[in-house]
Amino acid sequence: MARTGPEAAPSGPLPPAGAASDGRDSPAARTTPAAPDGPGAEQLARLVRAAAPYATAVTLAVARGGRTAVHCHGRTALDGEPCTPDTVFELGSVTKTYTALLLAVMAERGELALDDPLERHLPPDWQPPDVRHGGPVRLLHLATHTSGLPRLPPGLLATALPAWTANPYAGYDERRLRAGLARTTVRHRPGERFGYSNYGVGLLGRLLAGAGGTGYPELLADRLFRPLGLHATTCSPDSPHRATGHRRRHPLPPWRIPGLPGAGAVRAGGADLLRYLTAHLEPDDSGLGRALRDVGRPRLRLPHSADLLGLVWNLRRTADGRDLLFHSGATRGFTALVGFCPQTATAVAALTNTGPSLDGRFVQSAYDIFKLLAEPTG
Repeated sequence: MARTGPEAAPSGPLPPAGAASDGRDSPAARTTPAAPDGPGAEQLARLVRAAAPYATAVTLAVARGGRTAVHCHGRTALDGEPCTPDTVFELGSVTKTYTALLLAVMAERGELALDDPLERHLPPDWQPPDVRHGGPVRLLHLATHTSGLPRLPPGLLATALPAWTANPYAGYDERRLRAGLARTTVRHRPGERFGYSNYGVGLLGRLLAGAGGTGYPELLADRLFRPLGLHATTCSPDSPHRATGHRRRHPLPPWRIPGLPGAGAVRAGGADLLRYLTAHLEPDDSGLGRALRDVGRPRLRLPHSADLLGLVWNLRRTADGRDLLFHSGATRGFTALVGFCPQTATAVAALTNTGPSLDGRFVQSAYDIFKLLAEPTG
């Protein structure tokens, strides 16, 4: 993310987690923790420090050892309401895990197959990409970042640059996605190389919506949100319980990504994210068992790394055989990380309402907390 110039420094950082309000503190200083003695309570302060100095809200949701807790710090904005377990944060690329689960659910129902070529699910008047070597591009390739599609679609930057620091995807709609796909050239054999692609998973979301006969938000609500009891999870940028995103000290408008919602449109709070992640830990209790297991199954090894990749999910296998599945995400005004470990029944979601820093300290701190909590007990 390019810097556009110096900006005003804030008046001060978030205070330590758990700071009490005496009526004289700043709005961001007030804390409304849920289950303060639950798992993750000791780690909240570390996460708050990583989000400082620009965030006004931090949520840490944890499931561990059969106990759950959602810890909330700060307020939805400088003059906003207290952050609660239902305060909605933009999830950015964590959305891709929902798109992957939607793919697995629809494959389980026989509505499509992971090996289907993308052409099979394109609208009749859409032109597929030009595949120069091998082919075709399959749905599985889109869900594992091996399609050969570029990171961003052709034509995006023309409208993105003027709004780069706030809402770069807002001007890229489905009409432009259709035109961009016809101009896309796949320059290596699909399935041969890993290359992270917002374009690829965003296109996958559009194909799934077409196969389901509805829009992407409506399909998510029908196939995932309602079955999993995710009552506050949404793709709407106008949720009444949303936190305000910030870039440095400046509040930002809600994130909009009309042409590629499958890559970054979902927003959720800590309570719903804990339900979502624990469904992956206890798949047979959700009615989506096979699909929930399928998204975490290793599909390939990432280049120059010991890490594996499931359907979108990153998978890091520890020396003692535990699987750490995780994904981070960001918009211009929010940063998030989610993860779960089946062997120790641990799940973690970390959220804040400030955009990612260049050193990635919030995501790194969240991952370190997840790794720590996922260690065996006893």
